[in-house]
Amino acid sequence: MGQITATLSKTMREFLRQKTILFWTIAWPILWVLIGSFSFAGNVPDEVISYIRGSIAISMSVFALMTAGMANLPGNIAQDRERGLLSKLMSMPISPWRDFVGRILALIAFSCLAAILVVSVGYICGARFSYTLIGGWQSIGFLLLIFLASSGIGMLIGTFIKHVHGAIMSGVGIAVVTAAISGVMTPYSSLPLILQQFARIYPVSSANSSITYLLVGKDYVGYNPLTASQTTLTIVISLSLFFAGLIAYSRFCWRKE
Repeated sequence: MGQITATLSKTMREFLRQKTILFWTIAWPILWVLIGSFSFAGNVPDEVISYIRGSIAISMSVFALMTAGMANLPGNIAQDRERGLLSKLMSMPISPWRDFVGRILALIAFSCLAAILVVSVGYICGARFSYTLIGGWQSIGFLLLIFLASSGIGMLIGTFIKHVHGAIMSGVGIAVVTAAISGVMTPYSSLPLILQQFARIYPVSSANSSITYLLVGKDYVGYNPLTASQTTLTIVISLSLFFAGLIAYSRFCWRKE
């Protein structure tokens, strides 16, 4: 447990110290919660404004998770590579899975912190949710799928893009573009047909729609993401991305560095 704890502590400190990470993971989603909560309020009836704000808060908390997994994680891996830390670890009798577990636990803690802050700001701005106890637990499960998919993509980026700046910006770019074209930042109903199909396949947007369906209502989603086939597809692709990233990280970052 010593290595896991040390890696967790080191990674968490680095996340909290870097202004770029704090901006893209916390400040940027909060800024969009503020903009979205008040810019479009006058275009809808008063009785649904609070639920629209709720859907915006959910989407931005999902974006925070995306950024954490797709940009913060690969940036942290690339930074350790550039400093020679990975090479030092490989020369020692240390298992790569302990390093991996420490990084993931730190990422989970930081991601939860970011998501809680974003949702809290949304709630202060008037976001409200309507859910059951079962729906709340199901939403946590979909948040876990978002984390798995995002961190899997992040591990792939961190494995194959060697430099810190390139890894971070690649992750941010992928997070922003995919969020924009998959319904995370844009209403599903306003997407063209081809992007609606992508939104159903892309596990992050599908899970985001599922959470919104559970916590806000079906009227704010555009389709039913909780069918058995859709949920199964989201789970399978999320797990596939995560294990693909894990395999690439353990093979290439540790064995061929």
